[in-house]
Amino acid sequence: MRADADFHDFYAANYGRTVALVTSLLGDRNEAEDVAQEAFARALIRWSRLRMYEQPEAWIRRVALRLAIDSRRRAVRMGRLVRLTAVRQPARQADSDFAASSELSEAILALPFSQREVVVLHYLVDLPLAQIATDLRLPLSTVKTRLASGRRKLERELSGQREVASDERGGAR
Repeated sequence: MRADADFHDFYAANYGRTVALVTSLLGDRNEAEDVAQEAFARALIRWSRLRMYEQPEAWIRRVALRLAIDSRRRAVRMGRLVRLTAVRQPARQADSDFAASSELSEAILALPFSQREVVVLHYLVDLPLAQIATDLRLPLSTVKTRLASGRRKLERELSGQREVASDERGGAR
């Protein structure tokens, strides 16, 4: 009985953060909730072992990130299939709770996924770079490179330099 209560407490403490993390990566709260629920379902099956971990929430994050990546890949494949078969489907809309209309949200979603996941984990989840490297099973140098590249792209996007740079390339005669 105590194991059930332990899992319930773990779930209550971490579900919201997991959904927020995945929503920040995918831009779709409904899909993020599906991913988080799947991650927690997998944790429940393994709870007798996971509850002994020093940081079981790191396991949940890792599983949720993998599931989010898989979800994104499926969406990309589906997009290709739709384009190839010329079937028209309405564009996927970001959940209004995610505030996709904000410039920062849009800029984060415009980042390549590998940079986006590092930026989100560092700035929104507030993880140290070493923990991100561990969670993503990447060298620390790769995490630092992705974070630096993501920050540069965000800075350009948010400061309007992207438009200035494209004007300079096309117009100075």
